[in-house]
Amino acid sequence: MIEYACFPVSSEIVLPFAGAFAHTYDISYFLLIPLSVLAGILGTSFCYFVGRLGGSKLLDGLTVRFPKTKKGIDASRTKFERYGAFAVCFGRLIPICRTYIAFIAGSVKQPYSQFFSYSLLGITVWNCVLIGLGYFLKSSWGSVQRYYQEYKLVILLAIMLALALLLFRKLHRKKTF
Repeated sequence: MIEYACFPVSSEIVLPFAGAFAHTYDISYFLLIPLSVLAGILGTSFCYFVGRLGGSKLLDGLTVRFPKTKKGIDASRTKFERYGAFAVCFGRLIPICRTYIAFIAGSVKQPYSQFFSYSLLGITVWNCVLIGLGYFLKSSWGSVQRYYQEYKLVILLAIMLALALLLFRKLHRKKTF
């Protein structure tokens, strides 16, 4: 709930850990998912209503007071303008955008029922994946470590290549404009 309410707690760390914890203590994956989705809906609804009541002035003030938020808020606005209501669902899967999309949806007065539906879908997908990673890899952690040790150079090269391609695309896109 805290992560979806924009506090600096990373879901990429908390949710897999929650999955591994649940696996260790024999807590059902199918119990953890609805609880985590409910917490996500509560947290993101808080941000939606803050955005709805405060509007764009609040977001502009936030970027002045906390300049590091400008990039995330601008990215979320861009996604919302480009994809409309679906950006709420899609934005749940994009780091940084996921944090601010509820404020944007609230500030543009997206109907809450629509916001709720799209958030529910996006949060469910995101939580299922991350909790699932922790839950299902917990029993195989020794294998994960062994494969990582054996293939870490290949993994690191693939990551570096992917980052280089992303950087190239970004730089190339700037030159074409």
